[in-house]
Amino acid sequence: MCSRFLSLAATALLIAPVAAQERTLRVCADPDNPPFSNERREGFDNEIAALIANALDAKLEFTWYSQRRFSLRNSVNAGLCDAVLGVPTSLDNVAVTRPYYRSSYVFVEQPGLGIHSMDDERLKNLRIGLNIAGEDYTPPGHLLARRGLTANLKGFPIYGDPGSVVDAVRRKQVDVGIVWGPVAGGFAQGLDIAPVKPANELTVFDIAIGVRKGETALLNDLNRALTRECSAIRAVLLRHSVPLEGDTCSDALQPPPSASPR
Repeated sequence: MCSRFLSLAATALLIAPVAAQERTLRVCADPDNPPFSNERREGFDNEIAALIANALDAKLEFTWYSQRRFSLRNSVNAGLCDAVLGVPTSLDNVAVTRPYYRSSYVFVEQPGLGIHSMDDERLKNLRIGLNIAGEDYTPPGHLLARRGLTANLKGFPIYGDPGSVVDAVRRKQVDVGIVWGPVAGGFAQGLDIAPVKPANELTVFDIAIGVRKGETALLNDLNRALTRECSAIRAVLLRHSVPLEGDTCSDALQPPPSASPR
């Protein structure tokens, strides 16, 4: 009798349903980098990460890691997290999803100045604020250098205080700033903003989610989630006043980028 009971119990254990293990999406994000992210989860990338995790039926877990040089190498590629948002699709040291938004560098200026082009002759006589990383200017700086305007440039740190260049415009410490669109959306209230023209590979960027190369299943899952949540993501970006170029929701109807390792 005892052996029969043990046999039945063993059979029951074999056929009993096994509780599914809860999935976790670990996202590396800067703890103090508005308007993108912060520890209070107030940035638009915090909100978008939550939408993606919900679409994956996963628990969202942030790994706080300050954005600096080599941050991808030392965070997602080092295994600290599964994914990082805000990655240009042109990068080749991670695998990237389809873009979840496209934005441009913009002019930030006092109302009425009306500078919209790198070829505006007035720039020769103006102080131009740009963000810098170390000793390197952001991409529009290269366009200005080609136009002989290096002496007109004034650099402001991109790490830790990306909005400082906008504050400099507001305080008239510079005459015009050229900043990444989302930064302008977060800090330039009351100032005029306009996309930098001419538009090219140094002024307009597709922004995606980065994962370690070889994480094909995760990359495919993220692409499906981005497609599913495209309209909700766009609403978040617009609520945070991110200047958008084109409609990545329409792009989402096209085949995603290859999921093979880059």
